[in-house]
Amino acid sequence: MASTMTYTGFLVIGVLADYLGTGRFLAGLLLAAVLARFPWIREGKLRIVGLLPKPVRRPFIVGLLALCFLHFLARGEYVSAAFAGFTTAFVLALPWLRRAVLDRISSSVFSFTGRQARQSTDDMVIDGEFREKKD
Repeated sequence: MASTMTYTGFLVIGVLADYLGTGRFLAGLLLAAVLARFPWIREGKLRIVGLLPKPVRRPFIVGLLALCFLHFLARGEYVSAAFAGFTTAFVLALPWLRRAVLDRISSSVFSFTGRQARQSTDDMVIDGEFREKKD
């Protein structure tokens, strides 16, 4: 997964450099400056600040990936388009995947410790209670 994301980043920087008419190094620096986040202490509280606000970051990244996907499809480079398409799908599905995995882990941990977990939204898990019958 890490190598797929790394290679897709390489492809995105290449497409961005092609559209801007610069080298990969300068395009990478520009993209890093736009997406960078830094710690900032204000009024005694630690905050993370960046050029793009939090609600804009994911749509910006998905837009860049979609641009690369369409760029590679137009040129007939299907392997590169597959990498960009897979990464786009992963970035779009990541919040759902994170929530599904976290719900499964928390439900198993809470049932093991005897505490009640929050209501599960997973319809594929059958919850049952078994009691031993004395003869």
